[in-house]
Amino acid sequence: MTLVVIGPVTKDLIVIGNEKSHKVGGATYFQSFVFEKFYDDYLAIVNCDDESLVNDFPDLDKVKVIKKDNTHFFINHYPVEDNLDIRKQLSNFADISILPSDLEDILPEKIDGFVINPLNRHDFPAETIEYLKSFDVPIFISVQGFLRVPGKQDNENYAIKLDNFDELVNILSGVRAIFMDEGEASIVGCEFDVCEVVITDGSNGSRIVGDGEIKIDAMECGEVVDTTGCGDTFMAAYVSQKLLSKSSENAGNFASKIASVKITNSGPYFSNG
Repeated sequence: MTLVVIGPVTKDLIVIGNEKSHKVGGATYFQSFVFEKFYDDYLAIVNCDDESLVNDFPDLDKVKVIKKDNTHFFINHYPVEDNLDIRKQLSNFADISILPSDLEDILPEKIDGFVINPLNRHDFPAETIEYLKSFDVPIFISVQGFLRVPGKQDNENYAIKLDNFDELVNILSGVRAIFMDEGEASIVGCEFDVCEVVITDGSNGSRIVGDGEIKIDAMECGEVVDTTGCGDTFMAAYVSQKLLSKSSENAGNFASKIASVKITNSGPYFSNG
């Protein structure tokens, strides 16, 4: 059985204060390092035109590329060096949808579950989500990408705005868990037909809304170096434990621990040893 993790790989420009660096990114990229460590039987599926980006993944045998005519580009700007909870994002809003026909011939025969990581509203049309639901396995979805729409243009890219839309309720209906931060929750609320809503809030910790609400404290850590991909890392760590039949509280505390380790070093979780 295999956990299938789907979503774009990206070209990222990270700006912290006056320092700039170019990196590979995308939720599926960051999550693959967590699954490599804690849920080894996984397959990462990415959509892009620059296939060289997958060379930075931890195991190339566990990556498949859906070749498209563009690649997502993101600028992550942290203007306050000593407060990395504050971030401004820009994107090219690549329109490179993942369709059922893209997946039919590359999915494994036996699947444990799906982790769905849209980076904008184009990535996973409703028909693709319905196709994945037909496998009748647990589905975990990051909500953020579905809310992203272009704001003010800045040179060749656009500021990212978050906006709800009516179809989101049906897209998320019936999945195992959805993940978002407090800002996104303030836009869409928590009332969805899902088993769990996992809401993160940076250094303030997280909460898990299901039959009741579980508060998860942020773990103490050393110097915060790089928060890019922290939410993706948290999600992957949480999913890895839930699929191993751990309780939501145990999964949340584990995810908090792994995320706290990730942010003390630059890059994905793997870079921490």
